[in-house]
Amino acid sequence: MRVYNERLVLSLVRQAGAMAKAEIARKTGLSAQAVSVITRSLEADGLLERHAPVRGKIGQPSVPLSLAKDGAFFLGLKIGRRSLELVLTDFLGKVRERVCVNHAYPTPDGAVTFARNEIERLLSRMPADHQKRVGGLGIALPFQLWDWAGTLGVEPSKMDGWRNRNIAVEIGELFEFPVYLRNDASAACGAELVFGDAGKPRDFLYFFIGFFIGGGLVLDNTLFTGSTGNAAALGSLYVPASDGRLRQLVEIASLATLENAVIAEGHAAAMPWNSPVDWRLPENTLATWLADAAQGIGHAILSSVSVIDVNHVLIDGWMPDSVRSELVNRVRSYVSRHSAAGIHIPNVLEGSIGPDARSLGAASLPLSERFLVERKAFLKGSTS
Repeated sequence: MRVYNERLVLSLVRQAGAMAKAEIARKTGLSAQAVSVITRSLEADGLLERHAPVRGKIGQPSVPLSLAKDGAFFLGLKIGRRSLELVLTDFLGKVRERVCVNHAYPTPDGAVTFARNEIERLLSRMPADHQKRVGGLGIALPFQLWDWAGTLGVEPSKMDGWRNRNIAVEIGELFEFPVYLRNDASAACGAELVFGDAGKPRDFLYFFIGFFIGGGLVLDNTLFTGSTGNAAALGSLYVPASDGRLRQLVEIASLATLENAVIAEGHAAAMPWNSPVDWRLPENTLATWLADAAQGIGHAILSSVSVIDVNHVLIDGWMPDSVRSELVNRVRSYVSRHSAAGIHIPNVLEGSIGPDARSLGAASLPLSERFLVERKAFLKGSTS
C-alpha cells in the first residue's frame, strides 16, 4: 500500500508540477499525516526536492515539492528503419545524452551490439551514485519488421533474423537493470502520455509519422496496446489514394513515401533524414506529399472514430514544427469537410513531443513501471 501511495504522489507531482503537501493530500485523498510520511521518504530517497517557502496572507508558509531531476535515470533505445538511437533521460524526462547511427536497414545483431557498446559507454561516464539510479532500458521497436523488407528495399532473407530473436531478453542478460519492449508508435504515444502537456485530453487517437506512419490509442488516460501490443496499427488502414485506388495509409503518409518522391526528382535519399528541425526539400515535392498525407490521415480518422468514440486526435512526427502545423491544419480541414451523419468530428491537434517521441517513449517504459500509476488514479483518490 505504501509503495502504491508513493507512486501516486510521484505521478501527481509529475503531471501537475510543484505543489505543497496540503494540495497533494487534497488531490489524492490521502491524510495529511500520510502525505507527510510519504514525502519525507521520497525526499530521503532523492526523488522529491523542496523549494523556497511560499508565504500567503494568513497561516504558515507552504513549501512546494517537485521531482528531483537526478532522482532517477532511464535509457531509451529506438530501433528505426533508417537509424538506431539511444538516449539517457533524467527523472524529468530531459535528454542528458544521445547517440545515433544510421543504417540501410536494422538487424538484431546490429541493435544488440549498438545497445551494449553505447550503454556501457554512457554508464562509464556517469558518477557512481547516478549509475545506481538507472531504472532500466526501454526499447521502441517496429513489430513484425520482416513484413517491411520490400518497402525497405532489402531482400526478405535479410530481415528474417527478427522472427525468432528477443533482443529485450538478450540485452537484459548484459545488464543488471530491467529491459522493456514496446511497439515504436505505441511508445511514441506513451511519451505524449507521460511527458506531454498536462492539459492533454483523457482520450485520444495518436498518429506518429516516421519512416512509416503508426498509431496509438489512449483511453481514460491509459495507453491501450491490446492483446498483442499492436493496437491502433493505423498505418495498416486502407484509405483512398489521390489516384482513387485503395492503399494502406503507410504507403501514402509515411516519410518513406516522401523519400521516394525526393529520389525520383534526382535528389539525395538522405534529405528528409538529415535533420527533423530544418528540412530543405523541393517545395513542390513536399506540398504534394502534404496534400496526399492529409487526405489519407483524414480518411483514417473518420474511419477510426466510427469505431472508437474519441473526441481528440494528436498528430506528431519526425519533422519540423512548421511542417507538422501545416499537416495538422490540412487534416483538420479535410475531416471538417467530410463530416458524415452519425460521426462526431474530433478535434485534430498537434502532438507536443516531436521527433524524440519514440526514444522518449522507450525511456518512459521503465519510468512508468517503477514510479507511476495510471493518470486516472490520482483523480479518483488513494486506496486508503
